[in-house]
Amino acid sequence: MQKTMKELIDGQSLSKLQYATFFVCFVMNILDGMDVMVISYCASAIAKSWQVGPEELGIVFSSGLAGMMIGAMFLAPFADKIGRKKMILISAFLMGASMLMTAWSQNVSELILLRFLSGIGIGSMLASTAALTAEYAPDGKRDFWVSFVLSGYPVGAVLTGIVSASLVPAYGWPIMFKLAGLASFICLPLIYFLLAESIYFYIKKQPKGALLSANTILSKLGHEALERLPKREVKSSGIPVNKLLNKEYRIPTYQLWTALFMAFGCLYFLISWIPKLAEATGLSMSLAIYAGTVFNVGAFFGIIIQGYFSSRTGLKRTVAVFLVVTGILMATFKLFSDSSALLFVIGLLGFTLQGGFVGLYAVAARMYPTEFRTTGLGWAIGIGRLGAVIGPALGGVLIGMGLSMAENFLIFSIPAIIAGVITFYLASTKLS
Repeated sequence: MQKTMKELIDGQSLSKLQYATFFVCFVMNILDGMDVMVISYCASAIAKSWQVGPEELGIVFSSGLAGMMIGAMFLAPFADKIGRKKMILISAFLMGASMLMTAWSQNVSELILLRFLSGIGIGSMLASTAALTAEYAPDGKRDFWVSFVLSGYPVGAVLTGIVSASLVPAYGWPIMFKLAGLASFICLPLIYFLLAESIYFYIKKQPKGALLSANTILSKLGHEALERLPKREVKSSGIPVNKLLNKEYRIPTYQLWTALFMAFGCLYFLISWIPKLAEATGLSMSLAIYAGTVFNVGAFFGIIIQGYFSSRTGLKRTVAVFLVVTGILMATFKLFSDSSALLFVIGLLGFTLQGGFVGLYAVAARMYPTEFRTTGLGWAIGIGRLGAVIGPALGGVLIGMGLSMAENFLIFSIPAIIAGVITFYLASTKLS
């Protein structure tokens, strides 16, 4: 039956149901981008309002990233048990509630807790949308569609940056958290009515009413109904984390985790501290926020172009090139840090780093089978987020020590290059 479903997805043109699924997942990643980046855009305003230093802000950044790690590793895998759609609904609600509450936080301790809760929803959302997209995308275009859906993240970051640059100086930082929270709640009906559950989930897990639900989806895909579901596999106990480390997947899993750890550390140092570092070079608060926006504009185009080339020249090779070029740009950043090309280079870094980083999500989505795809994605993202937790915190320490923007970039170029090399040699037979 799985082969039949695979042939159906791969052998026909995309249906309205598939486009709707990709669209909703894209919108959910826009929310992710908003919720991750809003703290970065508001960091300077919070620091001035509460009189907090870079070390404390580093802890705030890292608390959100720690929540994303927990969400990806321990909440997202339940999507393999209850379904991708239910998990996306749960994640969106958690994001909306915690973001709204953040607007009324009174001190750093409350901010740390609420950023942690927001992060849990964000981490689960990323893994669940990537897995669902991979299951509705045809094989030849899967890398492109996974990358496209995840490109919603920088779109959300860009929109948040534009709005923040206008509203934060005029109305203060809480307004951005109110808007982000309301956006998540507004999207709940969109998820409920437009998002399709994975057809593979119904066939493999066979929850109550699975035959009717599967046939409803099959009819929308233009396929004849099933008389009965195939024989169900022996029910596994718990979340299938152990399958990630069996003989077939052990080595590529460790390689993927290491590459994501390095890439996450580099990426989240940049997206957390670019506005603050740019302001330190003499830019106004508004222009410093736009520096983060330029980074994410570059990211959107980088992700799309990476997906295009990955589907034609090979996923591992393309991602490796993007990451290594990122390291080279960061190592030579001093040449441009005092010039008029500063914003252009920041945009180029967004293009290469985010393009390569999102490509690693596509690697995970292709590497693991349906039965534990969300678990594989969640744990890869979660392990990687250990690097994301360390990156901003280390950046706060380095900035507090007085290191310049160029010196920080040189230090963080090393993990980008390591991630690229590991990706190129990733030992999975399912990747090209």
